[in-house]
Amino acid sequence: MIKKAILPVAGLGTRFLPASKSIPKEMVTVVDRPAIEYVVREAVAAGIEQIILVTHSSKASIENYFDRNFELETTLEHKKKFDLLKEITEILPSHIQVISVRQPQPLGLGHAVLCAKAVVGDDDFAVLLPDVLVKDADSKNDLFLMMQRFEQSQAAQIMVEAVPDHLVDQYGIVDVEQSPAEGESVVMQGIVEKPAIDTAPSNLSVVGRYVLPAKIMQLLEQTPKGAGNEIQLTDAIAMLQQTEAVEAYRMKGQTFDCGSKIGYLKAVLHYGVEHVTLGADFKQLIKELDI
Repeated sequence: MIKKAILPVAGLGTRFLPASKSIPKEMVTVVDRPAIEYVVREAVAAGIEQIILVTHSSKASIENYFDRNFELETTLEHKKKFDLLKEITEILPSHIQVISVRQPQPLGLGHAVLCAKAVVGDDDFAVLLPDVLVKDADSKNDLFLMMQRFEQSQAAQIMVEAVPDHLVDQYGIVDVEQSPAEGESVVMQGIVEKPAIDTAPSNLSVVGRYVLPAKIMQLLEQTPKGAGNEIQLTDAIAMLQQTEAVEAYRMKGQTFDCGSKIGYLKAVLHYGVEHVTLGADFKQLIKELDI
């Protein structure tokens, strides 16, 4: 199975200003832990063992979060706060490796992925966009099922979800002959960016999870700048489709766009009511506020 995942975290997070002026948007907390931890946990649950952060000089707090803090751990141990000590030392399993590489210029998602080429090497890999949290529907998460399907078919996998027809013009929409059932993949013809409602090829939007073959790195090196004068991952995927199949995987779980403020608030509500220790009190608070 695939063991490496790229997480592009170099973006400035302009949709989350003013908070992201001084705090990386990935470090804004959803209930009691930063959003980025949920994404890393998703990758680890799928079987990923190496997390590759494509980062920026202003994002050191993300790297620090996944590192050990000897002074804090010693203080908690001295004060016998063993529950808190356990929480901060078990953020990541001991076998998980976190590696950081810099994206020197904001040249798009494709460029961010390409920045990790030396670390990925000749291995196939996953890409997880940290703006999106994916809440599992069952014990086998969607990323795991995507990786499993990739191993079976050797076709690149693009995670998609159904959106209401009147919202298709706000997303990248995949072109497929027929919509797959949840948890299944079908060959796709391409991705259409924000199509008009009456011309949209489907109602399946790209979520921000990819499982890609190693050769995509060579294609990214050949990809000219596209929309926004940036190197687009979708352009490289289109080049890949010229020689082999690319499949759309329809997710079973639920997504939260934490890059947007309303999406973030929705995530806080959903994860809050299911929190192990805070959930019951949080539900009661919602009732008291008559929401």
